[in-house]
Amino acid sequence: MFHQIEAVLFDLDGTLIDSAPDLGAAADKMRTDRGMPSLPLADYRPMAGAGARGMLGVAFGLTPDHADFGALKEEFFTNYEACMTERTYAFDGVAELIARISGAGLKWGVVTNKSARFTLPLTRRMPLFVTAQTIISGDTTPHAKPHPAPLLEAARQLDVEPGRCVYVGDDERDIVAGRAAGMPTVAAAYGYLGATADTQGWQADATIVSPVALLNLLRMA
Repeated sequence: MFHQIEAVLFDLDGTLIDSAPDLGAAADKMRTDRGMPSLPLADYRPMAGAGARGMLGVAFGLTPDHADFGALKEEFFTNYEACMTERTYAFDGVAELIARISGAGLKWGVVTNKSARFTLPLTRRMPLFVTAQTIISGDTTPHAKPHPAPLLEAARQLDVEPGRCVYVGDDERDIVAGRAAGMPTVAAAYGYLGATADTQGWQADATIVSPVALLNLLRMA
């Protein structure tokens, strides 16, 4: 489907890796530390893509405008730093996908809204990212997604024209950012969203229900 592609860029959480177990554990520890009952991972998983806002919303019913949100967010971050690779793993098929992309001579990298405080140590600890040629965090550029700046910075670092990069993500903001950057976009309708997610309104160029399905779009199947 895609022609003359030289690079593939991915969102991180919910697209390449399932970090929901560690994100949920960091928030749930805050509950149990306060003598509150533990909540199941199933409660946290749907909100994993929303980071601290989502996890604290599940754990305590808090929104960012609450007076205690700032302090609780920092406590959550400290907990997450301590456990962020204990239960996090690549989705099924991702390792094969990355191996095939690298083997075909395509460049690849990550563009996430996760801050470098977490992105860099996490990607350094996971062998999956050894061949990644760019890692763009939410604070690498002055703007985070859905602004196109992070994607354009990734293309610049890879020395590839934006129109020859494909961006794959599991959130509407990923598709908005990719389109604004002039990149073909792919909606990842798996992970936190589930295969039945309604991604049609995102106006992505394509939708995949498994990581390896991207190979068909890249004509590498």
